[in-house]
Amino acid sequence: MSETNRAALFFEPGQPFEIREFPVPEPRDGGITLRITRTNICGSELHIWRGDGRFGRVKTPQGRIMGHEATGIVHALGDGVHTDWKGAPLAEGDRVAFQYFDPCGTCRNCTRSMSEACPNSFAFAAGGLDEWPYTRGTFCDYRYLRPGQAIFKVPDNVTDTMVVSANCALAQVIKGLDRVEVTLGDRVVIQGCGGLGVYACAIAKERGAETVIAIDAIPERLALARAMGADETINIAEVPDTKERIGIVKALTDGHGADVVAELVGSADVINEGLRMLAWGGRYLEIGVFFTGTTFACDPGGLTARNQRIEAVGSYDAASLERAVSFLSRRSDDLPLDEVVVDYALEDIDQAFIDQDAGRVRRTSLVMT
Repeated sequence: MSETNRAALFFEPGQPFEIREFPVPEPRDGGITLRITRTNICGSELHIWRGDGRFGRVKTPQGRIMGHEATGIVHALGDGVHTDWKGAPLAEGDRVAFQYFDPCGTCRNCTRSMSEACPNSFAFAAGGLDEWPYTRGTFCDYRYLRPGQAIFKVPDNVTDTMVVSANCALAQVIKGLDRVEVTLGDRVVIQGCGGLGVYACAIAKERGAETVIAIDAIPERLALARAMGADETINIAEVPDTKERIGIVKALTDGHGADVVAELVGSADVINEGLRMLAWGGRYLEIGVFFTGTTFACDPGGLTARNQRIEAVGSYDAASLERAVSFLSRRSDDLPLDEVVVDYALEDIDQAFIDQDAGRVRRTSLVMT
């Protein structure tokens, strides 16, 4: 494998990426140099690429390297690194799943067991492209992992196609459904059946949900949602009226509404509809909108009167990533986990964004060679 470190640079919304070469970062004490084998386009990158919300005003003349949802192979170990976070021996050539952000471990939230809410998690991203470790995203061949980033070896029965989404979509869904306490007998609505949504169907069923109802406008996504555990689906194209969709959810839940509704579309426009699908005592989970600058209508008196709550989850803890890898290994033979992503070469990154944004694919995955 050549040690050329290609990276796709993003400059501003509406402009194409540019492929450039950078040095391969050498590992420092306690760190790891990772060779990226596969990296996905997450919904958060789509927000930046489109220029959603405040991202529409962001321009980076020198370019930036996006990407975070990825998997790879250990290229080099820094001094003192001998095991992964579970204590398994770690060596060059091992396949790994890694935490893409870096909780500081010392702030108030970290010391209160809320590392997913660490305000310093993305401090590592600061610095110029000419400064070590050069490539801070994953739309590149090599990425440096700091000592605070959790890392777990990937079991042999879990393919790269399966595990590539573990360090964002799957781990975040696991953390989110923990936060809203999905449990045995719950009725759950999943708004959006992209990568996040189809994983949410599987994890909700894993946690004992009685009924999982998936909502999307693309038949292929709804079919995969069913294969991943959804009991019922609602096609927005076939049921365009909001009140009718809410009525269907109520009918499928004995008139009560859902115990949990999860927004995994990435649009504030669907939140009010999701809130109206909730049962008394219901919990609304917001994960999809990962940018500021939008609003949604909400009747707080309705939340109060019905004892409902809203939770938002933007990251996860190391335990959620470990559970994600374990889930993939446990369910590798009975769920279509290899079907979540569609392959593109790094050189085709512009088309990959276009296709995912248009809904032609569930989640695009850049295969590094």
